[in-house]
Amino acid sequence: MDDDEAMGLALAQARLAPQVNDVPIGAVVLDERGAVVVATHNRREVDGDPTAHAEILALRGAGLARGRWHLGGCTLVVTLEPCTMCAGAIVLSRVDRVVFGAWDPKAGAAGSVSDVVADPRLNHRPVVTSGVRADECGRLLKDFFAARRR
Repeated sequence: MDDDEAMGLALAQARLAPQVNDVPIGAVVLDERGAVVVATHNRREVDGDPTAHAEILALRGAGLARGRWHLGGCTLVVTLEPCTMCAGAIVLSRVDRVVFGAWDPKAGAAGSVSDVVADPRLNHRPVVTSGVRADECGRLLKDFFAARRR
């Protein structure tokens, strides 16, 4: 599965998040062959868990599915640039690649506000691909927050 197709799955997950009163962010983990290991979305509100970001849930799910925390060989695809918490979890999980859609100019930690995933002081640095279907990912978020303000 290529990055565009995987982002399509992440976007489909993101569209489910407002149904549980959460911000529309979706994430998918692919294995070494490009097969989907897990797909999920933000669940902070419904789970009452401040760490229930799509990326964290995807990494947890992939670890459970694979029977180990070390996710070397995997790719995380997410609709929004990861925050600092998620970027730290990405580094600790040892995923090989991170693919994201829209940049997060307020809280992004994969190149915009900070760059946790590329910090040379850390023991792992995944390859990052940004901007995949960025307009579509960004529009989903803008529409969600515009509707919420109304």
